[in-house]
Amino acid sequence: MSLFGSSGIRGIVGQLITPDLAMSIGAAVGSLAHEIVVAKDTRTSGDMVQHALAAGANSVGADIFFAGMVPTPTLARAAGQYDCGLMVTASHNPPEYNGVKMWNPDGSAFGSAQMRKVEDLIENKSFRPVDWRGVGSARFHLGAVEDHMDAVLDSLKGSEAEVVLDCACGATTVISPLLLRRMGCGVLGLNCQPDGFFPGRLPEPTEEHLSDLRELICKRGADLGLAHDGDGDRVVAFDEKGRFVDGDRLLALFAEHIGAHDVVAPVDASMALDDLVKGKVIRTKVGDVYVAEALKASGAAFGGEPSGTYIFPEETYCPDGVYAAALLASMLEGRKLSEMVDSLPRYPVARRSFAFKAEDRQKVAERLEKAMRGVPCEELITVDGYRAQFEDEWFLVRLSGTEPKIRITAEARAEDRLEVLTRRSENIVRSCLK
Repeated sequence: MSLFGSSGIRGIVGQLITPDLAMSIGAAVGSLAHEIVVAKDTRTSGDMVQHALAAGANSVGADIFFAGMVPTPTLARAAGQYDCGLMVTASHNPPEYNGVKMWNPDGSAFGSAQMRKVEDLIENKSFRPVDWRGVGSARFHLGAVEDHMDAVLDSLKGSEAEVVLDCACGATTVISPLLLRRMGCGVLGLNCQPDGFFPGRLPEPTEEHLSDLRELICKRGADLGLAHDGDGDRVVAFDEKGRFVDGDRLLALFAEHIGAHDVVAPVDASMALDDLVKGKVIRTKVGDVYVAEALKASGAAFGGEPSGTYIFPEETYCPDGVYAAALLASMLEGRKLSEMVDSLPRYPVARRSFAFKAEDRQKVAERLEKAMRGVPCEELITVDGYRAQFEDEWFLVRLSGTEPKIRITAEARAEDRLEVLTRRSENIVRSCLK
C-alpha cells in the first residue's frame, strides 16, 4: 500500500496531507460506513483535516459526529457507538505532520484488508457522491472524555501516588491530569496545556526529550513520572529515582501484573519477554494494528510495543496510554516502581535510526534486502524488516512505516556483544544509504 503505513495515513501537511486527500479519505470511509465519529489532537492543521474528512464523508451520504479534541484512545472507545471512528493525528511525529487513523467499533484499528479496501477506493476514486437529497449531516458527539474516565475508574482501584505528568501539550491534557487526580493521586503537571506547536518538547516521549520531567521527579520526591505522546496512545515512565523505564520493561511489568499466559509483541520487542511469560510470545509486524489483529486471533490477554503502546483486550483493542498510565499508578500502592522494575530480567538494548529522502525509499529497500539476506545467522526473521537471530542475541533492521527512516534495534545478554551487534548493523545501514 502506498498511503497506509504501520499506523494509518500520515505525512507532512501541505505535501502528503492536503484537504483534497482528506476529502478522498472521508469519501472512501463514508462509502463503507454510514455513521462516523471524528476527533483530532492538538495539531494546528487538525481543524482543516477533520472538516475535509467530514465534507468527503457527507458527499457520499455518511453522517459525521465531531467528538472534539480528545486522545486517540478516547476516540477509539467512542467508535463503539458508531460504524467506525476517524482520528486526525500524527501521534508522536513532529508538529508539521498530521494524518488519519481509522477505528472499528471494538476499538481496534482498521486491519490490513480494511486499509487495502480504503486505499483502493481512494486510488481508483470508486466512491460516488450522492445528490443533494442524500448528503450526510454533521453533528456533535458529547461526553467522550467523561465516558473514557468513567470506564477507567470503574476498572481500576485508586492510588495515592505522587505523579509528575508530562502531556507534551497534546490531547491527553484534557483527560490524564484529571483522571489521576480523581483516582486520588497528587499530580504535578508539565506541558499540560493544549498547544499544537508543542512548545515544551517534541511529541515523541523519548528519554532525551524528557529531561525536565526527570528533574521534577527528583526535586519533588515523586513516586512516578509519566509522559504521553501527542495523541495519548503511548505512555512512558520514570521511577521514583528518576530512572527511565523503557517500553520493553513496561511490557514485561504489565504482562506479569495481569498474569498473561501468552503475550503479543512486535518483532523489535525484547527477548526478556520470552524469559518471563509462562506461555509464548507471539511476534508481529511493528504497529499496534498488527498487535491487535494477533490479539484477536490468539485470544492472548495482553499485547504491546516497546515504543510505549499497550493493549488490554478486556478494556479495548486500542492502545490506551491513558489507561496504562492510570494502571501503573494503581500498581504502586505499597510498592516502589524501582523495585518492581529491578526484579525483571533485563538485557542491554540499543536503538538507532537513520533518515533518508522519502523519494529514495524503494532504492533503499532493495539495497537493504540484498545486504540482510547475506548476513550469516541462525535465523533471519522477515515478518517485518530483517531480524538476524543468534543464540543469545539479535539485531533488527527495518524501514519505518511512518517516517522515511531505517530503524535498528539490537539486544544481547552481554554489553560487549551489544557493541559488536550495533556496529555491525550500523555499517549495513550506512552502506545502504550511500
